Amino acid sequence: MEYFPRLLTLYRDELIPQLKKKFSFKNTMQVPRLEKIVLNIGVGEAIENNRLLEVAAEELEIIAGQKPVISKSRKAISNFKLRAGMPIGCFVTLRGWRMYEFLERFISVAVPRIRDFQGINPGAFDGRGNFNMGIKEQIIFPEINYDKVEKIRGMNITIVTTAKSDEHAYELLSGFGMPFKKKS
Repeated sequence: MEYFPRLLTLYRDELIPQLKKKFSFKNTMQVPRLEKIVLNIGVGEAIENNRLLEVAAEELEIIAGQKPVISKSRKAISNFKLRAGMPIGCFVTLRGWRMYEFLERFISVAVPRIRDFQGINPGAFDGRGNFNMGIKEQIIFPEINYDKVEKIRGMNITIVTTAKSDEHAYELLSGFGMPFKKKS
């Protein structure tokens, strides 16, 4: 028997018919779906100390279950002692079952561990159905060993959907159980 992440099964069995009915889509292919999730850590201090970037990449690999790509600067900025082509961050693009598995771990395990959590801001959609959010601490993920963390580091999570509008993407992510703040 093949393994399917719980959120993928939920999407196929419940969300597709639910969204199709709510927005009166004629075709199942019109129903918005997740395309990819991108996790990004910017390490500006890597200009002086390259070891910090290696540590951030290792932590990102543990969180995502996939080896990150090192991102390099495009331009030289003299005020920051930055030259073009210097490594300044790392990112991972998750697709397929890994993406659903990460989203499930994020929603059910990591988000409840955020300090003073009031709900995720629903205003973080970009107008084209994609969602961006920043996390202040990487230690909300249980895979990270708190004792071995050298520095608390934040990350950006981008959830890319095929939705044509923010409303469709909001309903899709709400269906997955994303704990949004109530719209006022």
